[in-house]
Amino acid sequence: MKKFKEDLQGVTKEFKALTKRTKELTTKLKKTAAGQLEKAQAAIKLKSPAEHTAEALKALTKQTGKLIKAIEKFEKEYAAKKAKVKAKAKPARKAAAKKAPAKKKAAALTATDQVVNIIKRSKKGVDVPTLVKKTGMEDKKIRNIVFRASKQGKIKRAGRGIYVAA
Repeated sequence: MKKFKEDLQGVTKEFKALTKRTKELTTKLKKTAAGQLEKAQAAIKLKSPAEHTAEALKALTKQTGKLIKAIEKFEKEYAAKKAKVKAKAKPARKAAAKKAPAKKKAAALTATDQVVNIIKRSKKGVDVPTLVKKTGMEDKKIRNIVFRASKQGKIKRAGRGIYVAA
């Protein structure tokens, strides 16, 4: 939407520049053939092509401005809806987070604990695909856990892609 809005603003600027240029050309045309052109226009009462073009460009400029305003209105409404959804979602998450520790009876192993325990049991070290098979977790999750655990000093690298207990 932002790109579309910028494109429309660019088109509007070009229309304004073209309008200005057509007015300049109309003025020059009137000066060079003033007598003949004025007599013909007075007799026929028609506008020059440049004047028609200028009017058409003005109309297009107005329409483009309306489109830009409509896009801005849409973006504001969309942002407001998004903020409402976030506002509604946040309190629900906080309430759930507060209730969870109260119900906790026995300490369950976290995903990090599971991965670190598997690595500690291995003598030669373990790679990520093996951890994925043993835990059933996704590859990305395992890689994030391994990264955090190595930063915390729980595990270390034995080689490329091989991890052992620290």
